[in-house]
Amino acid sequence: MTITGLKVLIMIKKTNSSKPSFKRIFIQAALGIYHVFPMILGVLGLSALLLTFITPEQVKTVFTGKAWSDALFGTISGSIMMGNAMISYILGGELLKLGVSLFAVTAFLLSWVSLGWVQIPLETSFFGKKFVIYRNILSLLFTLLISILIVFTYEAVR
Repeated sequence: MTITGLKVLIMIKKTNSSKPSFKRIFIQAALGIYHVFPMILGVLGLSALLLTFITPEQVKTVFTGKAWSDALFGTISGSIMMGNAMISYILGGELLKLGVSLFAVTAFLLSWVSLGWVQIPLETSFFGKKFVIYRNILSLLFTLLISILIVFTYEAVR
């Protein structure tokens, strides 16, 4: 067990009251940031590395600007890579800077957090095969639909 884990256990032992103190909440938030920070640095480093090898022109050949194809490719790539929401915002911003369409970025963000083909075996062991299949199929369909609706709504309001 790490030192951080020991600190959390000691903190939990000390505070058994039903109302959490400000100090306890602050420590939990600081620990959360402490654990996420290396991931953020890794994503920024990976983005910088990818930007050296992948030019904006190469990215634009994959994402054509057509709603359905960009949304489909964004959904597939996000579901394969999967991750947490905080990291996806950074990646989405970098993709937008490269000129990737909002359709693709929105689909990528949605599928990044809601789909995950890699975690299907783990989910199946907890929730059962039927539930996991239905959840992933519905998430896939709704990711495509919602990403396109979000972009059309954004463009209508703008």
